[in-house]
Amino acid sequence: MRPALALFFVTTRYSLFAFPPCSLTRPGCMNILILVLVLLIAIVLALTGLTQAAAWLIERGNAPVGDFTDIDGARIHYVHVPAGSGADLPPLVFIHGASANLKDQMLPLRPLFEGRAEMLFFDRPGHGWSGRGDGNNETQKAQAATIAALMDRLGIRDAIIVGHSFGGSIAAAFALEHPHKTRGLLFLSAATHPWPGGDTSWYYSLSARPVVGRLFAAMVANPVGLMRIAAATTCVFSPNKVPDSYVDEASIKLVLRPRAFRANAIDVEGLYRQVLATAPRYHEIKAATVVISGDEDTVVYEEIHSIGLARDIPGAELVWVHNLGHKPDWVAPDLVLAAVEKLAGTDRDLRAAAQAVEARIANDAYGTDVCVNEKAPI
Repeated sequence: MRPALALFFVTTRYSLFAFPPCSLTRPGCMNILILVLVLLIAIVLALTGLTQAAAWLIERGNAPVGDFTDIDGARIHYVHVPAGSGADLPPLVFIHGASANLKDQMLPLRPLFEGRAEMLFFDRPGHGWSGRGDGNNETQKAQAATIAALMDRLGIRDAIIVGHSFGGSIAAAFALEHPHKTRGLLFLSAATHPWPGGDTSWYYSLSARPVVGRLFAAMVANPVGLMRIAAATTCVFSPNKVPDSYVDEASIKLVLRPRAFRANAIDVEGLYRQVLATAPRYHEIKAATVVISGDEDTVVYEEIHSIGLARDIPGAELVWVHNLGHKPDWVAPDLVLAAVEKLAGTDRDLRAAAQAVEARIANDAYGTDVCVNEKAPI
């Protein structure tokens, strides 16, 4: 017998003789079990209390900025910007992506269209300050129906629908289910197609589960999320620079509240199943469409989603931007403006607009040492 193995064997035997197995009939073992149970309960209560306190502070620092209305049992938070007297563009409806809220698009894009178009920004159900509703709004089709009802409530007959990231899958579903309300489609770094394997991050899959997901969101998501939010944001923008004070100004921390975190997880975990069913129908979309994508997106497989949209939607125009990451709404708002103008009927050279963006961000290399631009698995 090797010396190391012999030592392990002797130590193990000694341990077994010195500490015989616990039994519930042994008073000492009962005390240990009670102590362990008390410690577990204390940890659960501490983490839950910490999360609730953090959520309260987050809400105090990120108050609602718009109005509320009830749509089929869901309390929806929105900002409705009327058209100016000299408006020259059709109404615009903006659909934000995962882990975000209405500010994520409103802050960079509202100034560009103020006075020129009627605008609707809203927190998707379960995100920001919007409620989820009772068992509804957990699919793209359902959220599209909520958007259509909100448009009706505000008197918006039709609009150019602008969807970023996860919001792109809802924009596509909206165009399929409500074609008469879809004046045009603008996809920004969209997530719209099935990807090989259909995998997503483990914490989304875990958080989407009925029981353990609630516990995870109530105990772990907030403290861990607060520690990771800066690094995660860097990779969302990489290789481009995160704007100063972006996390605070865009109220990104709202997603770290338990209910919002879990709603976001359910959305993301279900994305593959949703687009698996919806993508084969994209050829039915008749609205004028522009697809903007960067070739350095570290969040979605742009070679699957954006190229897929340009392939599947008749007449869609793909605008491919070199060295652009996942956030064209913040990094290339001028290109977004040009795309909306083209969808509205103005003659705009989107390739030239993209080249202007490329020249501006050509040397960007933020986060490239830690954020990986993975290519789609074959």
